[in-house]
Order: sequence, then structure tokens, then C-alpha cells
Amino acid sequence: MKRFSYALNGLKTLLIKDQKFSLHIYASIIAIVFGFIFHINRLEWLFILLAISLVLAFEAINTAVEYVVDLVTSEYHDYAKYAKDIAAFSVMIVSILALLIGLIVFIPYFINLL
Repeated sequence: MKRFSYALNGLKTLLIKDQKFSLHIYASIIAIVFGFIFHINRLEWLFILLAISLVLAFEAINTAVEYVVDLVTSEYHDYAKYAKDIAAFSVMIVSILALLIGLIVFIPYFINLL
């Protein structure tokens, strides 16, 4: 049970520290709402939920990297910058993937509305 409390503490920390994580949560909610509105099929749900999970997980890892780097050094260091930049880039990669998945899934439904 303690493991769940640690995870919930991590979520609380993310929501307080990282505004981008909250933005990803809002985008996830919008995607889920569209999924219900358009009655997407199981496979589409699978891709949407996988994309959401990847973005949130990578954003959490990015924040963890930032905390660790800040713990190790408070001074500017090229390697600290590299670590933070690379972690941020990993979030960008999965965010682009999630956007593409969202477009592939939802554009046909929006086109059918027209």
C-alpha cells in the first residue's frame, strides 16, 4: 500500500511543480471526451490511451530528471543542461507521436461531421 502512496505523492508533486503536466492532463481529457463523443472502436481507444500514457510517463520522467539534476548541482554545467534538454526532447518525441495518433484517429470522424 505504501507504494501507492508514493505514486500519489509523485502525482501531487507533478501537478504542483510542472504546469506542462497539467496541460497534458487537459489534452488527455479532451481526447477521451472526443473518444466517447465519436464512439471510437477498441483499437482506436488502445492507440489513444497508449499515446496518453506515453506522454504522461515521459513528462513525469522529464520532471524527475530535472529534480535529480538540480539536486546534484545548483551551478550551471553543460552536462546538466544536456540532461535536461534530452529529457525534454524525449517528451517532445512522444507528444508528436500522440498528436499524430490523435489526428489519424479523429480526423475521419470530424470529416464525417461535415
